Amino acid sequence: MRIGIDLGGTKIEVIALENNGQELFRHRIATPRDDYAKTVEAIAGLVELAEKQTGQRGSVGVGIPGTLSPFTGLVKNANSTWLNGQPLDKDLAKRLSRDVRLANDANCLAVSEATDGAAAGAHLVFAVIIGTGCGSGIAIDGRVHAGGNGIAGEWGHNPLPWLNDDEWQYQKEVPCYCGKSGCIETFISGTGFETDYQRLGGQPLAGAEIMALSRQGDALAERAITHYEQRLAKSLAHVINIIDPDVVVLGGGMSNVDRLYTTVPPLISTWVFGRECETPVRKAKHGDSSGVRGAAWLWPL
Repeated sequence: MRIGIDLGGTKIEVIALENNGQELFRHRIATPRDDYAKTVEAIAGLVELAEKQTGQRGSVGVGIPGTLSPFTGLVKNANSTWLNGQPLDKDLAKRLSRDVRLANDANCLAVSEATDGAAAGAHLVFAVIIGTGCGSGIAIDGRVHAGGNGIAGEWGHNPLPWLNDDEWQYQKEVPCYCGKSGCIETFISGTGFETDYQRLGGQPLAGAEIMALSRQGDALAERAITHYEQRLAKSLAHVINIIDPDVVVLGGGMSNVDRLYTTVPPLISTWVFGRECETPVRKAKHGDSSGVRGAAWLWPL
């Protein structure tokens, strides 16, 4: 049995999987924010609950909103800032009396979808989370590719390529939390989509509300989603020019905008070198469950 943990800023979810991927148990609790010791204990409690409910002992994988430094062994780059600088894998291993594997949550998405999801069997998978923020992960033959610095896939904190005049102005007005400006995250996260709609003159609305207006023929909402499609296409073309993945998988809130799978692929070709691109762009098969399933799959067969 494999146990996966998805450690988020507001909730922690556990899943227990059979070797064939069948779900045996799932549960979620609120995250003890800003308290590292309680977070460790909460994760351990969920593992113990899953084992009690299934009557089996399992391997443990954890997806986190950051990464482990390969140099210090400590968590870095986590937006759940109380995790930063902590030896989370070692503390969990000690608490649970077994080895624990950690990976970035976007890498867990990539592993999940490469194992038994929208990119099952693909050699090289690039998986994107476009939600409140924007992250991505890389899976090679179903395994995490973290890179020598532990940051492979930190695509959202590269600059948006091929800026037009409006995008040059946008980056001046909307700095990224990382301290830089022009980051892809500020443009193509769900938050970025909502921000652009307001910049264009709209009222503060959630992404789903803006899309509802677009379907009703609202010109401003349609302009915002058209901007978004162009920016997502440019951003993906940049990746395709570098690693040329076999499949691109989209997860997170904006991945539920179904028109993206029709509108974005033809736009990518405009920006790819040579203007030829047949890379499939697919919606994550497991949706919001991909992260926690991928954490469980950090221990392969």
